[in-house]
Amino acid sequence: MAEALFSKPSLITRLAVGKAVGAIIGLIGFVLLPVLWPESDPMLRWGILFWYATMGAIIAVYGVFNYHPVLRLPLPWWVRAPIIGAWMNFVLVFFTYDLMVAAIQGMLGIALSPFWFVVEGAIAGAVIGGLATKFGGEGKEAAGR
Repeated sequence: MAEALFSKPSLITRLAVGKAVGAIIGLIGFVLLPVLWPESDPMLRWGILFWYATMGAIIAVYGVFNYHPVLRLPLPWWVRAPIIGAWMNFVLVFFTYDLMVAAIQGMLGIALSPFWFVVEGAIAGAVIGGLATKFGGEGKEAAGR
């Protein structure tokens, strides 16, 4: 039964891998945040954990779209996943700008733009997308068509 659910290509496998990798990235942030910024709010730690698990799920689900119908261009995982990760972290920084400024200053001790988290989101997205594609496939085949 489990072999049928996790056979390649499979949306279920993509989703399981995407959420697991996202949760691992979030767990790294959860553990490292109090080390790098002891004054951080515990709610921020939980938010990071759940944010990256959610990012993993979204990147995994979008793996069935490997072609852009409007632009008529292929969307391989190495384009699609970093864009989604960067976009999600852009939205995060956009709505929590003051908190992210405090986080950067608290962790590094210097004033940098918090929009560097966008680059970090692109990198996390690439890792999530690559592993989800490797283990779960992509495109129509992963959707079960």
